Amino acid sequence: MNERDVYDVTIVGAGPAGLYASFYAGLREMKTKIIEYHPFLGGKVNVYPEKLIWDVGGLAPVTGEQLLKQLIRQGTLFDPTVVLGEKVTSIDREEDIFVLYTASGQVHFSRTVILAIGYGILKPVKLTLEGAEKFEGTNLHYTVKSLAHYRGKTVLISGGGHAAVDWADDLGDVAKKVYLAYRKDELKGHEATVAKIKKKGVVLLPNTVMELLIPTADGSAVARVALRRSGEGDAAPSELDVDEVLVCHGFEYDSELVRSSKVDIRIREPYWIDGTPHGETSVPGIFAAGDVLGYDGKLHLIAGAFQDAANAVNRAKKFISPDAEDSAMVSSHNERFEEKNKELKKLLF
Repeated sequence: MNERDVYDVTIVGAGPAGLYASFYAGLREMKTKIIEYHPFLGGKVNVYPEKLIWDVGGLAPVTGEQLLKQLIRQGTLFDPTVVLGEKVTSIDREEDIFVLYTASGQVHFSRTVILAIGYGILKPVKLTLEGAEKFEGTNLHYTVKSLAHYRGKTVLISGGGHAAVDWADDLGDVAKKVYLAYRKDELKGHEATVAKIKKKGVVLLPNTVMELLIPTADGSAVARVALRRSGEGDAAPSELDVDEVLVCHGFEYDSELVRSSKVDIRIREPYWIDGTPHGETSVPGIFAAGDVLGYDGKLHLIAGAFQDAANAVNRAKKFISPDAEDSAMVSSHNERFEEKNKELKKLLF
């Protein structure tokens, strides 16, 4: 193994949990590598750059974009090796070293591994309606990059989960009219948010699905949507004129990494890795953090991801060096910040 570039910890996934784990591993002076499937850092936060986030301690509120920039700055502070656009497909072990195999044929070596893969690779569940893909470049969307784009427009949102309800809430402030079509009779969003969108005039269309996208005369965009309600039998679907269509049907979960690995990573259904509050999994030396980690008392918030990440790093450090301290020294006393603090104080005072 001496000829191979072996890292102390390899973090798979670069969302909030993965980036904070990278930062904390730097505090613990661990040789760190991040491997991320997407060509960018930040994970799911990239989906909502303009959404206001209120539940991160001390940052109330902060936009997704602002939080993303800070997470990346913090996560790369100690110069980890960052590999983007690389999908880890399986993990094996050779003696005391983990071997991570990727879709491109690359192989990575690490003494410990932290899985911070969230709910899986971010692939939105797309419409299966014929020809839907050709409208993705115009007015068929799977996320909201800019609220201003929807100002004064008629928007149809398809979906009944938290994301659909949250976007209905935000777009209700800027759009001319918002329709929310969902295939069941009840929304999954928070009760308070559902009440808010009703007050904003969002039109709820329960038990309703999109049946057909009707294009404009030049065929470049969606002009109308044919909607069918359950129980209408053979009645003709109703048509709705729209300017924009937003689809929130969730994300595909890619379980290849966990299920194809030679090491036995135990799953807590439906897709969580079964672990402990300390980030330990069923495989000694492999840890998990963030949304992918399941345990009793789990908190699925970004704030919870930070706690998971620190715990996972601490256990990884102890796995490599059993005599190491249980946790890193707090930043206000950590010598790794001494020079950086001097530079910042010159700017602030």
